[in-house]
Amino acid sequence: MSRLWYGKKGRKHQPVNHKYALVVSVAEYHRRIDALNSEELRTLCRRLQITTREDINSKQATSIKTDLEPEAFRPNLSDPSELLQPEQIEKLTKSLPPRTIGYPWTLVYSTAKHGMSLKTLYRTMLGLDTPVLLVIKDSDGQVFGALASEPFKVSDGFYGTGETFMFTFSPDFEVFKWTGDNMFFIKGDMDSLAFGGGGGEFALWLDGDLYHGRSHSCKTFGNHTLSKREDFIIQDIEIWAFE
Repeated sequence: MSRLWYGKKGRKHQPVNHKYALVVSVAEYHRRIDALNSEELRTLCRRLQITTREDINSKQATSIKTDLEPEAFRPNLSDPSELLQPEQIEKLTKSLPPRTIGYPWTLVYSTAKHGMSLKTLYRTMLGLDTPVLLVIKDSDGQVFGALASEPFKVSDGFYGTGETFMFTFSPDFEVFKWTGDNMFFIKGDMDSLAFGGGGGEFALWLDGDLYHGRSHSCKTFGNHTLSKREDFIIQDIEIWAFE
């Protein structure tokens, strides 16, 4: 409510604003607060500049996430990797499927421990129920490989899901995700292990002795050659599970 008033000599003064407060009982106050839904209550709190518990929890969660985020990409390894540097592990972790995050990396197969044999590789996969990461180092010193959505096995046809992807550090880190063009993810038999397809070419192919390999562009992943040369000699292999 505003009104003009005049002082001595008829001088007009500025309006005076009177603010009135509504006085209600404590019970009525709580009844009105309870009648507000959560969104209305949050709006009211913002207008009154009240910090709610939810605001505090949200800010704390953001702070914690910011603090922990770098650590989340540094998984615990059951054994030191002979093929991957720490910064390479961090880059790979950021590309892994969400269901693998937070689990330690378990070395389930390596040519250094188990020898160069595809049959032995298949045996180490028995009983696993996680995606597996295949890391290859060739005779040129190039590192590349694949994330398989499920453990390797002998199969009549292709298996796997769109979680499967190819990667290379040759020369820079690149990840090649499923293009959706076909479903030729993984195929294994006693003589070879292959990834991708379309046009008669595999993204990655390994022979039964895990000695010779081949990489070519393919429609499944839209990748270029993962190694420096299409045909390469395998120096070492590591396979990691997430459990």
